[in-house]
Amino acid sequence: MSFGGPQWPQEPQQPYGQQPQQPGQQQYGQQYGNQYGPQGPGGQPSPFPGASEDGTPDWGALADASAAGRRRKRLLVVGGGVLAALLVGAVVATAVVNSDKGDDTAKNGTVTPTGSAAPSGSPTPDPTFSSVAPPPPPNPKDYISDEKKDKAPLSAEGLFPGKKLTVSGRVHKKGATSSTTDCASVTQGGLGAVLKKNGCDRVIRATYVKDGVAITVGVAVFPTEAAALKAKNQASGGIAPLAGAGVKDFCRATVCLRRANSIGRYAYFTQAGFTDGKKVTTSDKGVFQASDDLGTFAFNQIYARGKSQASAAAGAPQE
Repeated sequence: MSFGGPQWPQEPQQPYGQQPQQPGQQQYGQQYGNQYGPQGPGGQPSPFPGASEDGTPDWGALADASAAGRRRKRLLVVGGGVLAALLVGAVVATAVVNSDKGDDTAKNGTVTPTGSAAPSGSPTPDPTFSSVAPPPPPNPKDYISDEKKDKAPLSAEGLFPGKKLTVSGRVHKKGATSSTTDCASVTQGGLGAVLKKNGCDRVIRATYVKDGVAITVGVAVFPTEAAALKAKNQASGGIAPLAGAGVKDFCRATVCLRRANSIGRYAYFTQAGFTDGKKVTTSDKGVFQASDDLGTFAFNQIYARGKSQASAAAGAPQE
C-alpha cells in the first residue's frame, strides 16, 4: 500500500568522501573552507573528516561517521514503518466500524410502521387512480318506470298518508280513499276503456276538500312507462269522484275540472269541483289551485317512491 511521498526504506546514502574532480572545478572541501575542521597540506582542507595534518585519513573517525550514518538510516526506516503502520491501522479501524454498523442494521433491521410517513428525503409516491369510472348513482325514475324494478309495497295509505295535506299554507282535509284492480270501474266517460287497453293494473284514489271545493285524485298503475304515457295522451272522460268520510257527492251532472298527467309507469288524473254542485268556470281560481296542489302532491309521492328504492339499491352490497 502506498500513501504518497517518499518510499520506505530509502536507499543507503554514501558518506562524504572525495568526489572526482573535473577540470577547473574546486574540491567539495575547498568550496566550504573551515566548516569541517583540520586542513590538509598547503592550507587546503582535508577531503576526509578527521584527517591528520599530513592528510592521512583517520580510519577510526571514518568508521565512527559511517556507523552514525547507518544508525540515522535505521531510525528513519523504523520511523517510516511506524507512520505506515499507524496509517494502515486507521484505515483498518474505519473499515471495522463501518462493517459493524452494517452488521447492526442487518441484525436489527428497520421496520416502518404501517401508515407512517415516508423517511425524510425519500420521494413521495404519486397517487394512483383507477382507470375504471365508478358506476353512476341509480336513477329514481328507473325504479318507477318498470314493474320488474318497482317492487316496493303500494297502497292508498302509502301514497296518501295522514289526515290532511298542507301546501304553501293551504290545508286540504283528507276524505275517503280506495284501491281496486278493476280500473274501469272507477272512471267516467271513455277513460275506463283507455286504461284497460293500455294494461292498467290498479287504480288508487283519495279525495281532499277545502272551502267547499272537493278534489279526487286517482293514480293508475301500468306495467311500463310507455303504457302510462299512452293512457295519459289518449285520456277522455275522467276519474270518478270519491265521496265519503265527511265529503258529499260532487261533480254529478255538472261541470268540473279534469286533468291528466304521468310519470314513469304511473298516470294520475284529478277531478275538482264544488261540493254544492255549482259549475266550474275559468274564473274559479280556487278550483284550479286545489287541482294543482293535488296533482303536484301525487307527482311528488310517486317520485319519492322511486327515490326511496334507488337509495336502497345504492346502499346494498355489490355482488
